Amino acid sequence: MLKSDLIAILVQKRGVTQKQAESTVETIFESMKDALCGGENIEIRGLGAFHVKHYEGYQGRNPKTGQVIPVKPKRGILFRTGKELRDRVNRSSSQPTAPVVAAETVAPVPEAAPGSTPSPVTPETPEGTKEPGTGNAQTG
Repeated sequence: MLKSDLIAILVQKRGVTQKQAESTVETIFESMKDALCGGENIEIRGLGAFHVKHYEGYQGRNPKTGQVIPVKPKRGILFRTGKELRDRVNRSSSQPTAPVVAAETVAPVPEAAPGSTPSPVTPETPEGTKEPGTGNAQTG
């Protein structure tokens, strides 16, 4: 969702003009930016909280040359979702994210003898095919 989408929703749902919606959204975002730049945290019930995190300075190292470089202290912004939003997002994603694999394509795993460790099973591939995920092609 973009800022322009928020403005369009304000126009549609609240019946305000485009200019009023733009001004409202800009005022809210500018106020949030000013608060965060001033080191304040922002908490919006039902959504989450923005936290300003202070990082101390430290001695870094250039990975290429090995030269020690001082890194200045800095601030970063963290966003933590509220429980209500996190629960709502998890409820709405009730569909599985991983693809379902057909039963006949899965190689059976042999049972290990008691007291031994099982050896890894590698699926066999026909000559001249590429095994998915390995990047190695067999040629012949």
